[in-house]
Amino acid sequence: MATGEKPYRVYRGGRTKGKVPLERPQRRRERDGRAPQAPRVRRPRRRWSWRRRIGITLLLVLLLLVIWSIAGYLSFRGGVAKANERLDKSSAGVDRVLAPQDGALLSNPTTILMLGRDFANNDQRVTLNHSDSIMVLRTDPDRHRLAYLSIPRDLRVGIPGYGEQKINAAMQIGGPKLVVQTIRNLTGPSLPINHVMIVDFAQFKDLIDNIGGIDITVPAPILSNKFDCPYDAAGCARWKGWRFAKGRQHMDGRRALIYSRIRENQLDPRDTDISRGGRQQAVLRAALHKLLGMGTFTKLPFNGKSLLKPLATDLSPWQFVELGWVLKRAGDANALHCRLGGTAAGGDIIGSEDNRAVIAEVTGRAAAQPPAPGAGLFAPGCVTGNQAFTP
Repeated sequence: MATGEKPYRVYRGGRTKGKVPLERPQRRRERDGRAPQAPRVRRPRRRWSWRRRIGITLLLVLLLLVIWSIAGYLSFRGGVAKANERLDKSSAGVDRVLAPQDGALLSNPTTILMLGRDFANNDQRVTLNHSDSIMVLRTDPDRHRLAYLSIPRDLRVGIPGYGEQKINAAMQIGGPKLVVQTIRNLTGPSLPINHVMIVDFAQFKDLIDNIGGIDITVPAPILSNKFDCPYDAAGCARWKGWRFAKGRQHMDGRRALIYSRIRENQLDPRDTDISRGGRQQAVLRAALHKLLGMGTFTKLPFNGKSLLKPLATDLSPWQFVELGWVLKRAGDANALHCRLGGTAAGGDIIGSEDNRAVIAEVTGRAAAQPPAPGAGLFAPGCVTGNQAFTP
């Protein structure tokens, strides 16, 4: 065997019992505080890369968004629960006369009856339980299409069990339940009512302020009749009324409420009760789009319950979310705006045969047609987008 360094240690004296002797560790030198010490070498800290910083930031933002969404939804769900309770108290059993929803709102047509009430309306004919505005909203997600049907409150119809009367009397007689039955008889099986929503215009002002106001397109200049004068006695004597310029304008809650209450336009004698209903419904549409839009999402954890205070409805929280998405996808630029009508007879409107054609246009079974030229102020028909009804 070749001599050289062995990979093992040989101890002289042969094999002995006991522990194998080990090398004793050398004792550390005692430090002299006066002697200079060797400098300590520190390892440099490794800085975070930009990718890591961006990733952690995105993760924190995503976590905050999830927490915000959960808090907003819980607050909003509480508001919807209160709105459901208000409907149950005002009209018990209304759910039994509503047509069942055929699947999710995201993928199936839905019809919502919207009733507006204004207890402080300057119109003395509107009592506590009359419906001041009647509108039907139909969504068609497959076609990305919205259709609004306006029903004049003075339209004479058959109210089940009470004979022929103005349609707004159904609210006073039997509440939303009887209104749903009356409209179902009026429109027929082709336009079933799946949901109902009641809006209190007096409290609607606060909702509009909470969502940051709404944008309304005023079709023609308006100088209103005198009501809700903002001045003292001397100023009100000189005041001529509320003025609204033609075109698109932003309105806060007070301004929007005044716009919806105008019953007379001194600049246009053709302005009728149907025109006032159209203004109310324009406010309703704008507020609904804004309420269910993404801009309101950031405020939900703080005022989700108070936002829905003016509403009474059977819609669930998730159905509200679905409706908001459907409204966003469809948009209002190409929406269909229709109205029922007829001929004036005293204070009533006698329904026209053309109302059947309007129902077919709302459901998409016929092409939209505007009111016939020269058919009068209350003629039925449909227009699209921001077009206005012209007599």
